[in-house]
Amino acid sequence: MYLGDRTWPELGEYFADESLALVPLGSTEQHGPHLPESTDHRIAQALARDAAGRTGFLCTPTINVGVSPHHRQFHGTMWVEPGVFRDYVESLTRNLTYHGIDRVVFVNAHGGNVAHLREVGRRLHQDRTAYAIEWMWNESIPELVDDLFEYNGPHGGPKETAMMLHIDDELVREDQFERACDEGIRDVENYEDTRRFGARTFYDAIDNTESGVLGDQTDATREKGARLFAAASDQLVNLAEWLDDQPYEDLMPREHV
Repeated sequence: MYLGDRTWPELGEYFADESLALVPLGSTEQHGPHLPESTDHRIAQALARDAAGRTGFLCTPTINVGVSPHHRQFHGTMWVEPGVFRDYVESLTRNLTYHGIDRVVFVNAHGGNVAHLREVGRRLHQDRTAYAIEWMWNESIPELVDDLFEYNGPHGGPKETAMMLHIDDELVREDQFERACDEGIRDVENYEDTRRFGARTFYDAIDNTESGVLGDQTDATREKGARLFAAASDQLVNLAEWLDDQPYEDLMPREHV
């Protein structure tokens, strides 16, 4: 059920019986010469709405802009400051609790959002407002990602490329795969210029990659994208159904020993 397509009486019926919501979040940022800047939020939205359709749970509108200042040198990247992002997501979640939601899954597709979503969840948990947890699609299926791609990458790599080929291939510039790979970092695990003596020595993506991306995009296919999407959607459905089954008090903070 997508919130934006429902009337308020229809939503009232949902809130009378259910207390879980899926909140898709991503970014609007560079994803190389081959993928649109909407990549992250399109992946999150597609997964959240698919899972909502399969389970009947509520899916909210998508938060399209996240914490992305590390991509700012590339044209068109949008971002908000981390504190602003945290406060916005927390306020939106408290809005949902006003209507009766007490458990939320942040359906995330942008690595830069992870720490901030976990902090929002901690705040809401600490004051017993709601149980809100961050879910990152590729972290739910790491074995499959590793099996499908020899040279994966955390940003604009073959897993995101394959997912976009499955979700909306008209937005993928397949003639730019070679450029993305040649001007990026193909083998991330063996790339030594990002650390010195145990310290991470870069702040921005452009410090390491001319194309803005990591991994071997030429290894992405529609078939692999379909497999990734189905597996991740299954994991999200399982998580939502598990969370819905938990007694609320069991999700709340324990008393001091």
